[in-house]
Formats: sequence, structure tokens, C-alpha cells
Amino acid sequence: MFANFTFENPEFFWLFLLLPLAVAWYIWKRNKQTAELKISTTRGFKIKSGWLSKLRPILFVLRMLVMALIIMALARPRTVDVSTQTSSTQGIDIVMAIDVSASMLARDLQPNRLDALKEVAEEFIRDRPGDRIGLVVYAGESFTKTPITSDKAIVLDALEDIEYNNVLENGTAIGSGLATAVNRLKDSEAESKVIILLTDGVNNSGFIDPNTASELAVEFGIKVYTIGVGSNGMALSPIAIRPNGRFQFGNVQVEIDEELLKEIASSTGGKYFRATDNEKLEDIYAEIDSLEKTEIEEFRYYNYDEKYRPLVLLAGGLLLFEVLLRLTIFRSFI
Repeated sequence: MFANFTFENPEFFWLFLLLPLAVAWYIWKRNKQTAELKISTTRGFKIKSGWLSKLRPILFVLRMLVMALIIMALARPRTVDVSTQTSSTQGIDIVMAIDVSASMLARDLQPNRLDALKEVAEEFIRDRPGDRIGLVVYAGESFTKTPITSDKAIVLDALEDIEYNNVLENGTAIGSGLATAVNRLKDSEAESKVIILLTDGVNNSGFIDPNTASELAVEFGIKVYTIGVGSNGMALSPIAIRPNGRFQFGNVQVEIDEELLKEIASSTGGKYFRATDNEKLEDIYAEIDSLEKTEIEEFRYYNYDEKYRPLVLLAGGLLLFEVLLRLTIFRSFI
């Protein structure tokens, strides 16, 4: 209830320390002003205690209430309503180029490489509210899954829909995947343009040389982060398709063209990463997220509602009431 209730001048509350002094002064002064008559006996006197004399201290109580209300008014109580508005001053356009070849179903990451990537990429996308993001998928060939857009719902739906199928020719066309991603960004007017290229193999398909694609990225001012995903040594990977259409898995040597990925990243001003397990993959996307920051400008609007006026009016009313009592009912005691 009082979360947004503040005082502009709380230092005036120190004046409350004067009130006990005023009470002490009033008691001392009243005792000094009380007349005292000593007689041997009150027999023969009709003693009648008047109710006005007992109520006389109410004048002082009213005066104290007036002082307390004035102190609270001087402290300027008010409520504040804060509203914020954010805007991106330097948005980043990002294309995620994802290898969807059959080897991405290898189970050295849990539950497999592709699903592990989708889980981490989803969090990465949600954490980039001010950026536009697009998706490119590739195997033996490549195509755009979704162009760069600020609508994260569309991107997340497209990411969830990514899976291995027979639509794309099998293989790993790193050059084609990178070139398609460059094509998505070449006309972008964003201050920063980034490609996150992920693969688990070597370039063995496609008609575009990866080095040619990286030169295009340099020409259009696009930075490329490359990620090689897969454990060291052997990994349980698809090796054949059974009659029922399911994959048969067997241990296969993990081969990633790290030299090529390092060269692509280095020539474009990016960085190469190696993800050997789920945790490492999460760390990689977290590091890329920290390296590519979007400048956010936040505007805060404060709406103040001053509450001191009712206190001043109440203090004035009590003061007037006290003066009227002093000049009428309690006049004989002044």
C-alpha cells in the first residue's frame, strides 16, 4: 500500500523532537500558574468540580495536533507513479546458420546435438528483445528458414520446427550455409550485423567455397561467430536407416574442420568456439550474448501526487476550532 509513498523533505520530521519539549513546558507552566490556598479545613465549603476546568487541556492537545500536521505537511508526503519506456538505440541484426545434417542427431550431447542446440538457441533469442533475428538451415544445401525479423514469436516457432528430414540433400555445405546467411544480412542497415554459424562436420557439399563466403561477409561488414559442436573422439551417431525408417546408431569418429571455422571467424572479426557438451554450448551462447550487446535507452516518467494539502487544511481547521474554543467556552480560563 505504501510502496510508492514518499516524503520529499523528510528532514522536517526532526521537528517532532520539539513536541515533547512543548509538553514539558506546558506542564511546568500550568503548575506555576495554578493558585494555591492553604486552609485548616474545607468544612462549610460546598466543593463542586467544574467540567470546563477538566477539559481545558484540550486546547493544548489541539495545538499539538496542529503542530504535528504542519510538520507532516512540511515533509511533503506524496505518491509517485513511475512508468518506463525503453528503446533500442543500436539494434543488432543476427542470423543463426544451423547445420541440420544427419550427424546432428549424434547423442554426445543430450538428447542429441540438434535438440541441445535448439534449447540453448531459444534462450538466446528470448534474451535479445531489441534485435532482429533470422534463421538459415543447411545440410548438403541451404535455405532461409525465416528472414530477419523483430517478431520473436515467429523466430521461436521456426526454431522449434527445425528437425532433420530428407528434404535437404545430406552432407555439410558450410560455404552455402554461410553465403545464404550473408545474403540475408547484406542489405541490412543495422549498425552491427552478426552470423552465428554452427556445424558438426567438415565442408563436403555445396557449390560455394567457405572462404569465398567469408570474403563476402567481410565485404558487407558482417561478423561471423563459428561453433564446432561435438565431443572429442567417438560419438554415437546415425550410420544407417533401418527398414522401418528409424536410424541405426553406431560409434563414429568426430570430425570437425576447426581450422576452417577458425579462419572464417578470424577473417570476419568474430571468434571460434568448440562445444563438446551441453554446458559448454550454453556457455558459448552466453559469451556471444555478452560480446554482442544492444544499447538500450530507458526513459522513466514520474507522476507525483502531492498529499500535503489535506494536512494543511486539517491543521487550519483544528487551529480555527482551538481559537474559537479559547474565545468562547474557555474564555474565562485565559
